[in-house]
Amino acid sequence: MQYLVSVIDDGTGPSTPTEDAAIDAFNDRLRADGYWVFAGGLGSPDPATTIDNRSGQPVYTDGPFVESKEYLAGFWILEAPDLDVVLKLAAEGSQACNRKIEVRPFL
Repeated sequence: MQYLVSVIDDGTGPSTPTEDAAIDAFNDRLRADGYWVFAGGLGSPDPATTIDNRSGQPVYTDGPFVESKEYLAGFWILEAPDLDVVLKLAAEGSQACNRKIEVRPFL
């Protein structure tokens, strides 16, 4: 099963060189152990644009969909046999990047 493992930044800002090295080592291990599907980092939500085209007339709004102290800073998509495995991996990822993590299964 595949899982979205989201990295939550609470305003701590960009990662440090030490955190970057820990994230690289964690990513290398995910690849070596066969859990890696894809990962990426995201910039600050400040320059985001939200688009609502539910009515057939798009409305463009500057800024993120939700204004919050916390925001999505990056993610991993992992392939794991069950939730227990991915939760253990997510705990290691949280330590590596020094951020909170949210785990959600794909439908």
